[in-house]
Amino acid sequence: MPASEVFAPDLLAGQAALVTGGGTGLGKAAAAELVACGARVLVAGRRAEVVEAAAAEIGCEWATGDVRSPEDAARLVDTAIDRFGGLDVLVNNAGGQYFAPAEAIEAKGWRAVMALNVDGILAMSSAAFERAFRRAGRGTIVNVTLSPHHGLTGMVHSSAARAAAEGLTRELAARWAGNGVTVVAAAAGHFKTDALQKYPEAVREGAARTVPLQRLGRPEEHACLIALLASPLGRALSGSTVTLDGARDNWFGPWPPPNLQGDSGEVPIEERRPGRH
Repeated sequence: MPASEVFAPDLLAGQAALVTGGGTGLGKAAAAELVACGARVLVAGRRAEVVEAAAAEIGCEWATGDVRSPEDAARLVDTAIDRFGGLDVLVNNAGGQYFAPAEAIEAKGWRAVMALNVDGILAMSSAAFERAFRRAGRGTIVNVTLSPHHGLTGMVHSSAARAAAEGLTRELAARWAGNGVTVVAAAAGHFKTDALQKYPEAVREGAARTVPLQRLGRPEEHACLIALLASPLGRALSGSTVTLDGARDNWFGPWPPPNLQGDSGEVPIEERRPGRH
């Protein structure tokens, strides 16, 4: 397993972590970073062949389960406890949505997105709290949500679900603070993962242009944020949503905005009058 780009190899030494949706994309990258920082990690997902392959690559444990099921959530937490002797960190990474205009979203699709992105977080968080964190008097939950917060074009169901997840983060952080439990959210912008390939070509091609940084994020960058939130510093951020999106949250369109571009395509620089600083 490669060393962390940022952190010392013992940052999370002795910690046990469970990462849902850990077989692919940002979840897999987060699991790899946690391992690189010294944690023992269990990756979970619905497809055995996917999480087994990811675990073999990362060098960690794996299990299957559906986070939308309270029974499966409890079983996943118990599996981590059985294998590691306890659980310190839960990363609620499992999530998903599909691309459709608001008027085309049917009730079944709406419920499916809400169940995965909101109900799954609550089921996993409740299981971790009741079966591990409350007894230990400590624990960290990191809920992965999405940016930009002003709306995801063609994914109004996901925008609503992710806003609910951030509200849930704040509520659980306040509710469980007295039990020593940290609950924090990480809002991910546009990252270069295989999941991006499922969206229409126009969406894929335009994704980087909507980011002021003018590139897609690397999964390793998101993974480092997850490791930071899982570290002791994360306790100071409980109840917060930390956004990592190349400033996408601060802009609504392509960058630079067309009405600010000069003939060369660059944002023009204002000429300063003598004596002005």
